[in-house]
Amino acid sequence: MKQPLIRPPTGSRPRSVDADLRRRARAVIPGGMYGHQAAGPLPPEYPQFMRAGRGARIWDVDGNEYVDLMCSYGPVVLGHQHPAVEEAAAAQAELADCQNGPSAVMVDLAELLVRTVGHADWAMFAKNGTDATTTCVTIARAQTGRERILVATGAYHGSAPWCTPRLGGVTAADRVNIGHYTYNDLPSVVAAAAEGPEPAAIVVSPFKHDAGFDQELVDPAFARGLRSLCDRIGAALILDDVRCGFRLHLGSSWEPIGVQPDLSAWSKAIANGHALAAVLGSDRFRESARRIFVTGSFWFSAAPMAAAVATIRALREQDAIATMDRLGRDLRAGIMAQAAARGIEVNYTGPPAMPYLTFLGDRNHEQACAFAAAAMRHGVYLHPRHNWFISAAMTQADLGRALTGTEAAFAAVGEART
Repeated sequence: MKQPLIRPPTGSRPRSVDADLRRRARAVIPGGMYGHQAAGPLPPEYPQFMRAGRGARIWDVDGNEYVDLMCSYGPVVLGHQHPAVEEAAAAQAELADCQNGPSAVMVDLAELLVRTVGHADWAMFAKNGTDATTTCVTIARAQTGRERILVATGAYHGSAPWCTPRLGGVTAADRVNIGHYTYNDLPSVVAAAAEGPEPAAIVVSPFKHDAGFDQELVDPAFARGLRSLCDRIGAALILDDVRCGFRLHLGSSWEPIGVQPDLSAWSKAIANGHALAAVLGSDRFRESARRIFVTGSFWFSAAPMAAAVATIRALREQDAIATMDRLGRDLRAGIMAQAAARGIEVNYTGPPAMPYLTFLGDRNHEQACAFAAAAMRHGVYLHPRHNWFISAAMTQADLGRALTGTEAAFAAVGEART
C-alpha cells in the first residue's frame, strides 16, 4: 500500500474527503451513487467512498478504520488483500488479462470447480451474479423449450429485468413468465407450478436471506421436495449460490443435505473480491449450455480466474469454512449475551458465517439503524437491512473490537428507548 493507513483517535470520525467526493459525484453520477452500495439510504455515519482493506479491517477515504462485517457485501471471503490470491492475480496480469482468447487458466479453473462441486460436470464463466442466474435461466429454457420460471416471493436473484426488485424501466412482458412460491413451503411450489404452463426451472436460494427480514435456513425436506418435483415435471432445479457459495461448504451449499441442483449460479466469494461469476451444471444440460449465446468483453479475463484458483485452494488449505463458522458462532454468542444483559429482545438468524440481527417490535428498521449507526461510530461496519458476512481473516483481536463496538451500539439502542 503506497499510502499509509490512518487510524484516527477513538471517537473522531472525519468526513471531509467523503463529503467532497459525494458533492462531485452528484454532478456526474445519477443520484450521486446507485445500486446496493449507495450510502444515501443508510444513516449519516456511513461513508460512501472507501480507500483500503487489509484482512478483516477496512478504511474509508477519510482514514476511519472499521472491523469489516460486510466483506464488500460478500465477495471477500479470505480477507482483503489475501497474499496468495493477489500474487496469483498479479502474476497472470503481468502476462495478460483481457486477450483475443482466454488463457489456459480458464481450463484450470473449470477443472478445479468440477472436482470441487459435487453436481458440476462443466463450468462457464461471466462477471456478476446477475450474469450467472440469467444464464442458468436461459439454459433451462433452451433445454426444456418452456418459458415460465418459479422464484420465491421476496428473493433476490439479480438486477436484470426478469428478477430486479425495483421496477423502474421494467415492462410487464419482462415478468409475464415469472411465478412465485413461498420459501420452505413445498405445497406453494406445487401450486405455482400448476398455475400456468409447466415451468422451465425453479430457482432457489440455499437459505432464505431476503433483505430486511429474519433469515430462515432451508428445511431439508423442502429441498428434497423441490428436487423430486423438478424430476417429476421435467424442470431444471437452479441453485442460486451467488451469495452463499464457498461460505457454507467447500462445494455447493446444498451438498451437506444431499440435494444436487441441475444448474447453479456463483459469484461473490468465488475469487475473493476479483470480478468473476460461474455457472455450473450437470451433463444433462451440457448440450443446451453449448447452444445458447452468452458472452461479454471481459467475461474471459484471466487475472480473476487465476485469483479464483488461488481462492479455492486457500479455502481448502486454511480450513476457511470451519474458521468462519467458529468465528460466527463466537460473534453470535457475544452479541446475544450483550442484548440479554440489557433486556433487549433480538432475533439473530442465518448461518454463523452469514448472520443478521433484527430487533423485536422494530418499525421501519429504526432500532436497527440506531444500532448500526452507533456501531459505525465505534469502528464496526455492519448493515441494518442486509445480512452480514464473516471472513476467514478475522482474528480474536478483530472479534474483540467488533464486540466492543456492538456493546456500545446496544447501549445506544437502550438509551433511545428510555
